[in-house]
Amino acid sequence: MPHTADSSYRSANNSSRGGRRSSTMGGMPLNDLPWWRWRARIRSALHMLSDPSFQHHAWLTGQDGYGDVTDAVYRLVEDTWLDRWSAEKYVGTIVRDATEAAAVDAAVLRVLQVLHQVGADARAAAYLGHPLWPEAVRAAREAHVLLAGNDGEDPDAPPRTLEVLRIMTRAA
Repeated sequence: MPHTADSSYRSANNSSRGGRRSSTMGGMPLNDLPWWRWRARIRSALHMLSDPSFQHHAWLTGQDGYGDVTDAVYRLVEDTWLDRWSAEKYVGTIVRDATEAAAVDAAVLRVLQVLHQVGADARAAAYLGHPLWPEAVRAAREAHVLLAGNDGEDPDAPPRTLEVLRIMTRAA
């Protein structure tokens, strides 16, 4: 997936993209985010990708504070490279077990399938109107419910804004 933060309709304040990359380890760029921040970002993305009501209310209307579909996909795969390898690599850190890894992988694969067909910076309507989108939403929902439940949180609570996500993932 192209990782471009450039978009004519996305403002810098409306995106979770950012941060800096440090050097590499085994060819993978290191990021300053510890595993619990990665999990929070993945959960945030899965939450938004799994909620059709939220998507219509926030993404189709361009509501500030939640980013867009591409931004959610970016949070899902960018720091972890889940668009390149399995979440199984992160069992014991970002994901608790093989069940969570399989659910995250299924969601990533379905969401990326739609992204590759509509384009990385397509408008929300292109994603939401795609014939494979309901399957991507279903897979994201399964992963979201599993991860939220395992973290003791209500999977049916509304998605948090990106500002709340930033506050939650600040360094202690």
